[in-house]
Parts: sequence; structure tokens; C-alpha cells
Amino acid sequence: MLVREAKRVHVDWVADSRAWNRLEARPGDIIVCTAPKCGTTWTQRIVGMLLRQSPAPFPVMLEQPWLDARFVPLDKVLPMLAAAPGRRSLKTHLAFDAMPLHDDTLYIHVARDPRDACMSYFNHCTHMAPEMLASFDAWGLAEPSIAAPYPRAPAEPRAFYRRWLRDPAFAPFDEWTCTEYFALEQSYWAERQRPNVLMLHYNDLKADLDGEMRRIAAFIGVETPEALWPEMVEAATFAAMQRDGEALLPTAETAFRGGAKTFLHKGTNQRWRAVLTEADVADYEAAAAAGMSPALRAWVENGRLVAGDPVAAPD
Repeated sequence: MLVREAKRVHVDWVADSRAWNRLEARPGDIIVCTAPKCGTTWTQRIVGMLLRQSPAPFPVMLEQPWLDARFVPLDKVLPMLAAAPGRRSLKTHLAFDAMPLHDDTLYIHVARDPRDACMSYFNHCTHMAPEMLASFDAWGLAEPSIAAPYPRAPAEPRAFYRRWLRDPAFAPFDEWTCTEYFALEQSYWAERQRPNVLMLHYNDLKADLDGEMRRIAAFIGVETPEALWPEMVEAATFAAMQRDGEALLPTAETAFRGGAKTFLHKGTNQRWRAVLTEADVADYEAAAAAGMSPALRAWVENGRLVAGDPVAAPD
């Protein structure tokens, strides 16, 4: 049942939140909700395996569409979703307040240290195919609230980081800077105690994939025969996802130079330490302190296994 409508409309070069107003929600729907490069496809892979009860690769983005992405043909995707038997799973990079909230939809939010997400997003943005960038240009120029082509990413990672920090010397900014990241995390943090919201973290998936997959399975109400479980966990490892990349992400070939191998790049953390200066780190510290509460920041930078259960956090 609908608890509230979206509190605001979010429109940028890549996404239009109004798409969610056209979806007829179904009890049991699962939505994977993250900032970019925080384990979205990884979590979708896990959810899809659990629903299918099979470790076999499947086209993640085709079966679990990013509904608000401008490149998703809603006139085709919405009838497909309406006709889909059983449970459905989708994804979004929207903040929670830009989406309708239903008490019978399951929301899986995945966070990652903002600096790690930024470095991964650098690889993502600097490998976009020219055709994809041209599409973003066209959408931005046609959208009155934007009226500008898509800002091209700096080719050097530290410059990209400075732009992500909204350093005026590196403007214009794209749709994902630290400001949008902090706002998105605040929106899910505010709703973290709802029983239909699961808070996951990239670090925890890396540290205890088996345990975090069991948390996801329990949350969506799926039981897996114990004999099948090791195959499912192995199929969700980063190495296996890279191996199966072309089957998991068949559309990546046209969207990114290098296709799925580019999209599933390294899956590692702490790359920012080799890129940033002490001043860069200090500027992040100031921005994070202003943009997140202490408990939220502790969680997004460390995960549940280090910072504790976010549901029980005091702020």
C-alpha cells in the first residue's frame, strides 16, 4: 500500500524520477537502491539468483530494469513488468524522498565509502561510449531545468575527485557529486528502521559474502537448499561476476568502451589513498562532517560489521 508519494521530482542528464509514477507497484516488489558504484549490480545479481534459485548467469539490467534511467524505453518495459509472473526486482540511484514509498515493497539500500565510490565512478565516467555521452547531451539540452550538455569527466583521477568535491575550479559538475551522495544517504538513513528497508554495505559484502547473502535471503523471504548455497555464493564473487560479465551485462558492450570488463572493473577499496593529497583528504573530511551525522558517516565509511547495526544507531 502507498505510504506517501514522492516528495520531490529529480531530473538530470541520466535519470527522471517521474518514471516511478507510471509503475503499478506489486506487493513483494524488490528495489535495489544505491548511489552509483556502491554494489548495485552485485546486489541485483544476488537477488536474482535467490529469486531464480539458480547460480546461472542472467541479463541483470534487462530482467531488473533501472526504471528511472532515461535510456529505458518505458513503453516497452512497463508492459513487460505488468505481465511478469511472480516477484519483480528493479533498481534505482534515486534518493528515497524522490520515490513513492510503499509498505509492501522491499527496499535494499547498499552504501559504500564515498571516496571508494568516487574512484569507481571515475572509471565508469571516463569509459562511457561516445554514443552514450551524445544521448546524455541531447537529454540535457532538451530538459529546460538543465539546458546544457553532459559535463565531460576529467581524465585524471585527482581532478575527477576535486570535481566530485564540488571544487569551483573543476566545474561544471555532473549529476553525482558529494552533495548528491550525502543527500541520498541521509534519505535512506532517515527510513532505516522501517521493516521493509534493508541496509547493506559494500565492505560487509566483501568481508562476509555468505552472511550478507543470508541476510538478503531472509529479508526477501527466500529459502535456498543448503546443498545449492555454496554455488550461489561462488557465483556472487567478484571473480565469478567478471567471468560471467558478458552474460550478466550484455548491453554494456555498447555503453562502455571495454564492455562488461570495464563496468566490472576491480571491485576493490582504498584506491583513493594513492591518488589524494593530504589537503584533498582534509577537504573530504570537512564535507563529510557537514553532510552526514556522525553515526551515518561511521556506517557509510565502514559498514555494519565495523560501525554496528545502522538500525540501532542513535542519530
